[in-house]
Amino acid sequence: MACATFGPGHAFKQGSSGSPEGTREMKRKTVVTCYDVAEHLRTPEEMAAYLEACFEEAAGDATFIAKALGDIARAKGMSQVARDAGLSRESLYKALSGKRTPGFDTILKVIEALGLRLHAEASR
Repeated sequence: MACATFGPGHAFKQGSSGSPEGTREMKRKTVVTCYDVAEHLRTPEEMAAYLEACFEEAAGDATFIAKALGDIARAKGMSQVARDAGLSRESLYKALSGKRTPGFDTILKVIEALGLRLHAEASR
């Protein structure tokens, strides 16, 4: 989940005639909006496209791929994915947190539990 801050969030001075006297300090509210990609991954095709895009962006970062798989697993239901992968829910959360690199066997189990397939193609 990514959060973004919108708005200046700093104080500004406003006066009735633009002069220093009669000025008052006002604060604008900062609005924080969180975007959770898991809320937008509804179909297997969307999930596959998201994972494919993450493979292209990862640049060899295995934890980035693990986090992407975690996003898809949350969209599908973490408990069900854990059952289908033969893992505990807690170990699945840890493996796909993006804070550690899970073993390749775990990645393969999760990909299968998500109903996705891993394939290879020749690089250009």
